[in-house]
Parts: sequence; structure tokens; C-alpha cells
Amino acid sequence: MTDDPFDRDRPVETMWAGRWLEMKRRGRWEYVSRTGDIHAAVILAVQEGHVLLVEQYRVPLGRTCIELPAGLVGDEKEGEDPVEAARRELEEETGWRARVMEPVGEFWSSPGMASEGFTLMRATDLIQVGDGGGVAGEGITVHRVALADLAAFVAAKRGEGCGVDVKLLALLGPALLEGQREGGSQAGS
Repeated sequence: MTDDPFDRDRPVETMWAGRWLEMKRRGRWEYVSRTGDIHAAVILAVQEGHVLLVEQYRVPLGRTCIELPAGLVGDEKEGEDPVEAARRELEEETGWRARVMEPVGEFWSSPGMASEGFTLMRATDLIQVGDGGGVAGEGITVHRVALADLAAFVAAKRGEGCGVDVKLLALLGPALLEGQREGGSQAGS
């Protein structure tokens, strides 16, 4: 037994593996990871004061979810460049093409239970080249939302029963820090 409470020196054991996910254990810690070298690219696409969002049904939630466009890097082509994957996913999901796609940094959305990280990409100089909607079976609805109306849009979608991806906090954060709730009302009112 180790004195390390984080079990850093313990071997990693794969308890279960599927096509896309693995359940692992290191010492007494259990977590989920993506199989192979797959990770995600999440795209913050802003054009003329509007942000592109997607809405799609998410089986783990049992409902639709409002999200930033995103996709897997390396799921179709080993060693895929995250910038190229982000370009592909943005166009597939939203129908918009970015002339400029730049990495912002790597982030982890649920580090207490998943090792999956994502590279946040900023997409600018956008042109609409199609309707979006994703590939067959994804059923993605595209929303182009004014940044000034984002909090009210998210509140309305939540009221309809949609889930809200945590990554939207990057856009809602300033209002939350000022004590406002979705829809623009003050916290506590």
C-alpha cells in the first residue's frame, strides 16, 4: 500500500472497454477515458456579435442539450490535427466555415470522473456554406444567437427542458460574475 492519497504510482487497470470509452481504475480511483488517442475539439464561433450553438439529443441526459459545436479528433484519422478536425466539425454541424481557426488552450470539463480533455478553438471570419445539421443520424439544430441575447436564449431553452453544456459558462460567465441570472435578472430577485 502506498502513502500517496492520489495513487499516482499505482498501475492503471482497464475494467471495461467499448469502441469509444474505457472504464479505468488507478488504486481506489475510478474514471472514464476515451479509447486510443481520441480527444475533442470545441469551437467558439463568433461572427458579428453572434455565436453559433448547436442543439442535439444526448442519450446520457435523455434530452436535447445546447452546446458549442464540437467533435472528436482522431476518431476517423489517426494523428488528425485538432485545427483541421475543428474546421471539419464546424462545417458539418453548423454549415459555417471559418477562415481563421486558432487554438485557445486545453481544458477538462469533468476531471473528477473523466480523463477526456478538449482543445478550445476560436473560429473567426466565418462564411455560411450550408445548412449544417451534422452527419446522418445526428439531428443537430443550429442556432445563431446574438451575444446580447445569449442569457435569455439559454434560459428559454432550459425552460423547454434542454440541458445546457457547462462550456457555455465561458460565454455566460461575465453576467454570472455580476450577479445576474439567465434572462438578465439579478440574483436573488
